[in-house]
Amino acid sequence: MASRTLLATACLLVLLLLTLGGALVEARRPWPRWPHREVAPSYRLSTTADAPESSSVDGYATTFDVGSFGAAGDGKTDDTAAFQNAWAQACSSAQPAVVLVPAGRSYLLKETSLSGPCKSRVTFRLDGTLVAPEDKSGWGKQGSLPRWIIFRGVDGLTVTGEGAMDGRGEASWKNSCRTNHAMPCTIAPSALTFASCDRLVVEGISLLNAPQIHLWVELCRDVTLSRLTIASPGDSPENDGIHVARSDGVRILGARIEAGDDCLSVVTGTTNLYATRIECGPGHGISIGSLGRGNTRAEVSNVTVDGAHVSGTMFGARIKTWQGGSGFVRGVKFLNMAMDRVKNPILIDQNYCTTPHPSNTTACDHQQSQSSAVQVSDVVFSNIRGTTVARDAIRLHCSQAFPCRDIVLRDIDLKTRGDREKNAATSTCDNALLGVSSSVSPTPCSSVTTNKD
Repeated sequence: MASRTLLATACLLVLLLLTLGGALVEARRPWPRWPHREVAPSYRLSTTADAPESSSVDGYATTFDVGSFGAAGDGKTDDTAAFQNAWAQACSSAQPAVVLVPAGRSYLLKETSLSGPCKSRVTFRLDGTLVAPEDKSGWGKQGSLPRWIIFRGVDGLTVTGEGAMDGRGEASWKNSCRTNHAMPCTIAPSALTFASCDRLVVEGISLLNAPQIHLWVELCRDVTLSRLTIASPGDSPENDGIHVARSDGVRILGARIEAGDDCLSVVTGTTNLYATRIECGPGHGISIGSLGRGNTRAEVSNVTVDGAHVSGTMFGARIKTWQGGSGFVRGVKFLNMAMDRVKNPILIDQNYCTTPHPSNTTACDHQQSQSSAVQVSDVVFSNIRGTTVARDAIRLHCSQAFPCRDIVLRDIDLKTRGDREKNAATSTCDNALLGVSSSVSPTPCSSVTTNKD
């Protein structure tokens, strides 16, 4: 009887060990990556009279190679229709889909709109290069803003890859009134726009030489932008890097931005934005605004820039609003920033104004008499260090009607290059009410100041 018990026990132990061993093997197998993170090698598929076939990606996604839809990829042939057809098939797919732009080729695209809603998640995998035509005349229909490539109303979209978009903005810059005062002022196309796209991911791609704004996010929620490269000459006019408007929950997790205007501009309707690992320069720095132009209402709240290196720019951390506007900017934090040869590292300007045409130098004179402004409050500048090429390292130039309130300066160390005593950095305030500040160089202005001019 005892031997039978021992035999039964041994069998149970063997069975238990086999079960545990199988579980360990299964646990060591890698989890499958979701389709918006992985794309199978491209397939050149035969076409039918209707639409090209598609290929399955590890049983999760279907790949639509733009080449299979007739894209030449020679940088000269208009491939717009091929991209739109590939997008239409991917967007209507019942299972997750990938629009694949293969590496090693250049695709010429005209003004292109890729719209949703889509039946399932779509990944736009950009490994090749998209190039815009040099002639962009006629872009923007019925008074709408001209856009080169716009994704509209696509939830759960991922744009990823190691490719680039070249906006070929040289002609637009040359014909800008900011460059050539004999030219009329017009709006040049933005390069890449996302409108009404929730749960958006954009990662890894490069945006080059946009005619005006490189990357525009508008009316979106839950957005992640990461590992982006944005590059245009420092003298390219009105050429922002990343522009965020009327969006909630935008995260910028790493971007190298060279531009002719703001590296990052945050405008009205934006809330809960977080940006880190930003490299900015050349350009106009990192800006909230401009806001309130033409007596309009503007609202921006809960914006944090935590970790940035700003080099050779006109401004560093800036808030700019027009007199005559209304609304608020509040809950803003500029943290852990390094400044290198920045003209004005810290600036709040509630008297901001640009002229409709740069040749009209008196158009902003009336601004000083305006009786309202966008209220700026609860702003923190903390752990900001480096060098400035001008004496005005800290300038709080606020509205007499609506002074800046609860402005905190903490752990600031800014010096002019060479730090010569006769050219030491300064801190100036007009109509600013400061919160508790500490360890600030140059010495911060008094807690309440008024405009003496």
